[in-house]
Amino acid sequence: MNGWAAFSIGLVSIMLIFFLAWGWARRWDNYSIVDAVWAFGIGVIGSLWLYLCGAGMAKHWVAAGLVILWSLRLCWHLERRIRRMYPAEDARYTKLRDVWKGRVASAFFWFFQAQALSVIVLALPFLWIARDPDGAWSVWESLGLALCLLGILGEGLADAQMSAFKANNSDSKAVCQDGLWHYSRHPNYFFESLIWLGFYTYACGSELGWTAIHAPVIITYLLLKVTGIPPTEAAAVLRKGDAYRRYQDSTSAFIPWPPKKRLF
Repeated sequence: MNGWAAFSIGLVSIMLIFFLAWGWARRWDNYSIVDAVWAFGIGVIGSLWLYLCGAGMAKHWVAAGLVILWSLRLCWHLERRIRRMYPAEDARYTKLRDVWKGRVASAFFWFFQAQALSVIVLALPFLWIARDPDGAWSVWESLGLALCLLGILGEGLADAQMSAFKANNSDSKAVCQDGLWHYSRHPNYFFESLIWLGFYTYACGSELGWTAIHAPVIITYLLLKVTGIPPTEAAAVLRKGDAYRRYQDSTSAFIPWPPKKRLF
């Protein structure tokens, strides 16, 4: 299929998905679902483009497998977190309600559609992989595959360790230092960034793949400066106080690294 036709189908599809998600969120008066839909949407669009434009070669099937594996794991993890919190809403969206007071539903409609557009932008590496006329497997695909698998395994392990810690600790001020969290305050974010570097590296084996550098750069910037570390750390300091400040002083914020000292 022509690349522009596939792009258009992907755009309409993801806008419809987020429209339906917005309707569901409005009905239940909780907009936290947008995070899980975002992860799900990238898997849907990435694999859709690979199906519509790909020639069914090994590099296309593996790329589809990677984005679907990443998407389903993260969507499942986020959905479980949202379900545990319900009916409470994520603090970020509670704050947006205050900002958009008097026009909450309409403002969130456009917010959801903006997320749909972000899915299109970030899924572009998979369109370039799908449209590559050369189906030969190269060192780029091998390196990208290794980075993605390492990232998915690392992020899954970090999430599991944090979930186990929360299940076994009733003290809300306790700080998790188990496993990967002993070496990084945000190992899940580090491995998420690694996954996107892997997607980009994999795409570099295709003719236009190198132009998708924006995807890992955007994700890493958001994790480091916008929606990742800053609000997470601010909330942690507010809840845990000095215990978390000591953790900040001793432990790397992002890249796993031996801590300065054992805290507890």
